[in-house]
Amino acid sequence: MCVTLHPLSSFSIRMQKAFLLLFLFLFPSSNVSTRTATPEKKVATSVPAPQKMDGEQLFEDMQLGGGVNFLAFRQAVAGYNLIKQKSKSILTLIDFTKPSTEKRLFVFDMEQKKMLYSSVVSHGKNSGENYATSFSNEVGSYKSSLGFYLTGNTYQGRNGYSLLLDGLEKGINDRARERAIVVHGAAYANPSVCKSGRLGRSFGCPALPQALTKPIINTIKGGSVLFIYANNKEYMAKSSILPNQTSQELFTEACESEQTVFSSFIVSPRRFLHYFLVIFFSSDFKRRSTFFKSSPADNCSG
Repeated sequence: MCVTLHPLSSFSIRMQKAFLLLFLFLFPSSNVSTRTATPEKKVATSVPAPQKMDGEQLFEDMQLGGGVNFLAFRQAVAGYNLIKQKSKSILTLIDFTKPSTEKRLFVFDMEQKKMLYSSVVSHGKNSGENYATSFSNEVGSYKSSLGFYLTGNTYQGRNGYSLLLDGLEKGINDRARERAIVVHGAAYANPSVCKSGRLGRSFGCPALPQALTKPIINTIKGGSVLFIYANNKEYMAKSSILPNQTSQELFTEACESEQTVFSSFIVSPRRFLHYFLVIFFSSDFKRRSTFFKSSPADNCSG
């Protein structure tokens, strides 16, 4: 069923601004001078800036625009930098702002600055249908838990080759062991299941397609950082890993990104194109521009 987007929606306004900036970039006015990029632009500001710049630079170096949510990646990198217990330079991001029918698990090699894997991944059966929107740390909730984890050892269990997870955030995901929240493979997590409208769901575990289970687990096992992201105000307010960012700051990051697009147009055409592509191809764009609703799959829990 088609859904008509309101012409005055925030998305429409944002896209109008983005296309206007692109037009200005392609057809610059003779009054625009590159001399406006004065040296004062290079002056360092506050302490959080290096963390943000690290995330931005890595995002650009890895050429992630078009597939990875920039805001999710930036938070993942910020937490990765703060977690001292890690013993591997591997970062895994699960982005629950994306639907289960899209690739939303990403594994990055932070030293080599490249993406190693991207895959669909299941969420908990009580977290939602195609989108995961509800989260819990409670035993028996059958919901996914957000936040930062460290990967542990592997074992052979009921679901085959599996990976233990240790939740690092008290009250958010620290009961992962008690809840038996692990990374494992499952038939209901195979991409072919998406034909029915959504991926199958788990009891709270991030379940992977069977063909990718072993290579991904072998890559991330043994003390790497895993971050499960959602644009969730409650998590943002309670996170113990990212204490320097308030929920208000996190929710205004998208607006800040738009301002960065404008300033980058003046300072650097290359960075302008980078941020334009980030906004245009973000998961938020895909989500708002969906012209049909997928029908949920039946009885795919496991």
